[in-house]
Amino acid sequence: MLGSLSQLMSSSSSHVQDQEVPRPQTAFQLLVTCADLISQSDYSAAKRLLSILFSDSSPYGDSVERLVYQFVRALSLRLNRHGIPTSTAPVPGVFSVNRSIVSTCPPCGTNNKMLSCYDSDQETLRSCYLSLNQITPFIRFSHLTANQAILEAIRGGQQAIHIIDFDIMHGVQWPPLMQALADRSSNTLHPPPMLRITGTGHDLNILHRTGDRLLKFAQSLGLRFQFHPLLLDNDLTSLALHLPSAITLLPDEALAVNCVLYLHRFLKDDSRELLLFLHKIKALNPMVVTIAEREANHNQPLFLQRFLEALDHYKALFDSLEATLPPNSRERLAVEQIWFGREIMDIVAAEGEGRRERHQKFETWEMMLKSVGFNKVPLSPFALAQAKLLLRLHYPSEGYQLQILRNSFFLGWQNHSLFSISSWH
Repeated sequence: MLGSLSQLMSSSSSHVQDQEVPRPQTAFQLLVTCADLISQSDYSAAKRLLSILFSDSSPYGDSVERLVYQFVRALSLRLNRHGIPTSTAPVPGVFSVNRSIVSTCPPCGTNNKMLSCYDSDQETLRSCYLSLNQITPFIRFSHLTANQAILEAIRGGQQAIHIIDFDIMHGVQWPPLMQALADRSSNTLHPPPMLRITGTGHDLNILHRTGDRLLKFAQSLGLRFQFHPLLLDNDLTSLALHLPSAITLLPDEALAVNCVLYLHRFLKDDSRELLLFLHKIKALNPMVVTIAEREANHNQPLFLQRFLEALDHYKALFDSLEATLPPNSRERLAVEQIWFGREIMDIVAAEGEGRRERHQKFETWEMMLKSVGFNKVPLSPFALAQAKLLLRLHYPSEGYQLQILRNSFFLGWQNHSLFSISSWH
């Protein structure tokens, strides 16, 4: 099994520096050796090792085989980009999301191991996202905790609420909050507040469909509701400069800003653009800002260190899926191969401006948010009880663990933190 990152690095280095001494190696150690060879531009040796690893991996095996399969494909794509063709590399796909790497399966005549190709259309990605939301607690936990922070920050007698949701996707976070607002008003003399959601995204058709679904749900609850789609590109400087004029704020409207798995996309070699964006958010004077991010360090400039961090992180994710779902679960296969597979491709095979999955650990976000004047919102006992109830009822495996550190939630698998959720004002 995968040891510490330092042990893996040591094993990798010893293999490269002292190749005449044979020693047994696990698949993970061989993967690291291969990544080390690529980092030293020994592409021929890396190609030979990848062929061996690919023959011993499978997207349908145990969690180790599945994980090795995804990383072999990502390393193969990286080799291809250095002009070294491999039979294990995915073929560049026709679908691209914000420059992230999406690829197709190997030619069907040579290998048909994949559940589906990586030339994923929007409907396939939507299905994978909903599966991820259903079979793992991470997205639902982030949404639940963020919603509770918003409800607690906004007073019961508030007449109007405005939520800015950066990258709203399919809006699955908001029906539970709408239900909570309706339930809260039924127990008081106050009517339900007017709810406005400004949802940002990169596809106007998806935004309109999301708005239509949320409107129908709000009407079923008797809530007054408006949805404002806001089309955004990946130019963070332009976004920060035009944000105040693009968002309409009404008098006496309580504002909340929601950033669930969003901010990491804008991390570059320096954080100046992201700090400018956070300054603009602070200037809107929101009552609460909710932040959820992966607890990982995938923004390393050095390829080998980034590879080791990714292997460590996704091993825990794949292990959690193995412990909680049967091997023939189509939802599990889709999440592993398409959703996590795309992320692994991006982290391992992309470089420079093309790399989108730049996860950072909580300390980085805490430092940035404090530097622009945000203060942390203390966690409430009810939020903690609700989070524990979610895990107990829907994800009863003992492997999932909830920690509270520095007034923030950390959700992980077997002592390995994977997601962090915090609230700020």
